[in-house]
Amino acid sequence: MKKLGLALLPLLATAAPAHASTVFMGSYPDKMLIVDEATGEIKDRITLASGLPTAMRISNDSKKIYVSTITTSGIEVIDTATRKVVNSFSLNTPTVRYRFGGGVPDPTGRFFYTMIQKFEKLQDRWTVSPQMFGVIDLTKKAVVRTADVPDEDVRNGAGRGNYMLSKDGTTLFLIRDKVLVVDTASLKVKDRLEFSKPEATGIEGVSFGGGVETLRNPDQYVSMFTAQDPYIRNKVYGVGRFDLVTKTFDFRPIGPAPVGGGMAGLQVSKDMKEGWTVVTQEKVGNKRCEFWHLDLTTNLVKNKAEFPCRTRFQFGMSGDGKLLYIYGASYDIEMYDAQTLSHVKTIDLGNDTTGAGMIITQ
Repeated sequence: MKKLGLALLPLLATAAPAHASTVFMGSYPDKMLIVDEATGEIKDRITLASGLPTAMRISNDSKKIYVSTITTSGIEVIDTATRKVVNSFSLNTPTVRYRFGGGVPDPTGRFFYTMIQKFEKLQDRWTVSPQMFGVIDLTKKAVVRTADVPDEDVRNGAGRGNYMLSKDGTTLFLIRDKVLVVDTASLKVKDRLEFSKPEATGIEGVSFGGGVETLRNPDQYVSMFTAQDPYIRNKVYGVGRFDLVTKTFDFRPIGPAPVGGGMAGLQVSKDMKEGWTVVTQEKVGNKRCEFWHLDLTTNLVKNKAEFPCRTRFQFGMSGDGKLLYIYGASYDIEMYDAQTLSHVKTIDLGNDTTGAGMIITQ
């Protein structure tokens, strides 16, 4: 299960913080919600000309948010300071359509790297391209380069995966069941890192989850993962770290993985000493959802608490790390105290949110 904020201490105090955080969330049918994190108030609803937002990515300097939309296969670039759309376009034409899901901008903000498929209308039929690595020029507002994905790397859902880019923009990392290392100049796969079966660790079947955006470390991809030993197939979970510079993988097991369910997301405190995840037990019939509060210095579970399940949802954390959020496929956000795991408040957003997640800026 996957992979990635609202109303904090001001709920208990009278004065608002001097620098309140802002939450960006996608919503149906074509809106970006701008929420004041301190009060939970909707400050603005930005209309996205290219349609429904399905993925968001913040730049490494936190100055821009890149939103992928599905209605017309577009990209919207939002300035986080002014909260205005500074670039907007659609790739689709009457005879050509594209499909992609998410991606990553280069350090200059000129290019956007992703995986893409092209659908072209002929006189009597539509043709469908193979899965391709694609480069979108955000100035020309067009796909400027593509290269076919090798057959061994093709997966269902062309754009699914977690994208990271090296600081110099020369290497694209696509993280899923393995890590594909792609040269951005040629769009060729130059390495495949098989962390699904790491050597000399006594485990196999490592599965990466969603990355921890709150860490904001462009040189490291951090995620919750599950693994199993090759002998009696006991499953464990822990925190995995992939270093983009050294291309090394480090994992720290925490404990037995939940039986009959899964783990969704990982949130980590700024000092890296505490972590939180959501565990679902028994997916069919008797579904149970719990917060697990982790001590990352001792790799122990500090406390657990059950919360009302939703059919599908996303898991997040407030900008100051004091609240946990359950949201998605609904009109509200449920907020819980990160230490006690007790319910604090529900915020009505007035819009049904999409699976694009949320991004919190200061």
